[in-house]
Amino acid sequence: MKDALTFDEAIERVGFGRFQRKLLWICGAGWAADAMEVIIISFVIPAVIREWGLSAAQAGLIGTGIFVGMLAGAWFWGTITDYIGRKAGFQLTVLIDSVFGLLSAFAPSYGWLLALRALTGFGVGGTLPVDYAIFTEYLPRRNRGRYLVLLESFWALGTILAAGLAWLIVPRFGWRPLLAISAIPGVIIYFIRRYVPESPRYLLVDGRPEEARSILEQVARENGVSAEFGELQVPSRSGQATLRSLWSRPFARITLMLWVAWFCISLGYYGTFIWLPNIFVERGFSFLKSYQNVFLMALAQLPGYFSAAYLVERWGRKITLGAYLALSGLFTYLFAIAAGLPLILTAAILMSFFTLGAWGVLYAYTPELYPTEIRATGMGSASGMTRIAGALAPSLGGLLLGVSLVAALTLYAAAFLLGGLAVLALGRETKDQPLMETLAG
Repeated sequence: MKDALTFDEAIERVGFGRFQRKLLWICGAGWAADAMEVIIISFVIPAVIREWGLSAAQAGLIGTGIFVGMLAGAWFWGTITDYIGRKAGFQLTVLIDSVFGLLSAFAPSYGWLLALRALTGFGVGGTLPVDYAIFTEYLPRRNRGRYLVLLESFWALGTILAAGLAWLIVPRFGWRPLLAISAIPGVIIYFIRRYVPESPRYLLVDGRPEEARSILEQVARENGVSAEFGELQVPSRSGQATLRSLWSRPFARITLMLWVAWFCISLGYYGTFIWLPNIFVERGFSFLKSYQNVFLMALAQLPGYFSAAYLVERWGRKITLGAYLALSGLFTYLFAIAAGLPLILTAAILMSFFTLGAWGVLYAYTPELYPTEIRATGMGSASGMTRIAGALAPSLGGLLLGVSLVAALTLYAAAFLLGGLAVLALGRETKDQPLMETLAG
């Protein structure tokens, strides 16, 4: 066993090549589909209010419903895939959100729409811990953070597609065709994901080195690398994948930081973005012009991700995330108090740029802070904080926006700032560090 390779040594030999690029697109397509299912509701809310005569508080519960489902999905799938492996969740989560997303288009009443969006969220919430766990575990150390941020950038593509479809479809055909069309990509992605192999890092930790070696050799061949791995070191499981292990002495500070950061960014992001069309209408824009403005903001998300992907390897994860969260807060506040179309759009675009860049870094940073044994559990629990905040944000926005637009957006700006301070005060740098295998290190 003395000459046996560690997994990190093996994955470095495999390198980054065709297999990881293909996996990036497969995971990313799922993320784009999920973004459509989440963001699409912001375009549905104004139309549903008119059709069913809902109050702002009732409409906010439609957004809340999907986040309640996402909370259950994140905690369930995050923990279960640390026990049974990544592949089952990798396939089933995207199928669940697509099937129930499609059924949402045929909801006969307000109550049915709430229930179906919650079930859609159960699938969406599971994709976060599963997709990031499996992609992280196939990446060599060099530029790992950059590729994880690039994976999150597919959320922007889904947002752009959702905004573009809403702009074209809702004014002409209504909200139901929009929900139906947004669900179709996920069904296609389900069949593609069947051909992605299990994470060899998970197999090794689970005591199945022969299967892990076989998959590593398969990946090496696809990357055009000649590599023979021989014996692989099998790290022994030192604990169970439970929430309690996240609060054990080595990880308590990290878990606190992540839960605060995830909660705050989610409260600020969803509190603002779910209500964006309505916010623009309140500021004097038509519904059609509002959809156009949201589409422009979605376009700004892509350079936000790309700049973050560059800086995480230059500045590191901690500084980049803290800075982007603070700037998100600044431009959210400026969006609240700006007057005149040029200033309103400029502040909105920069808010979108930095907020989505911060999301990208947070998704890359989180899986690097936990060992393989509890990586999906850690991702799932942290993302659970976003679902709690996401469930509160639409209803809170419905209440606050009825009182004062500035007050609502100032609250969300403060949430971004608090998240940034938590990262800078409690975080640790993971740039160029190997992934931990077990709770012991």
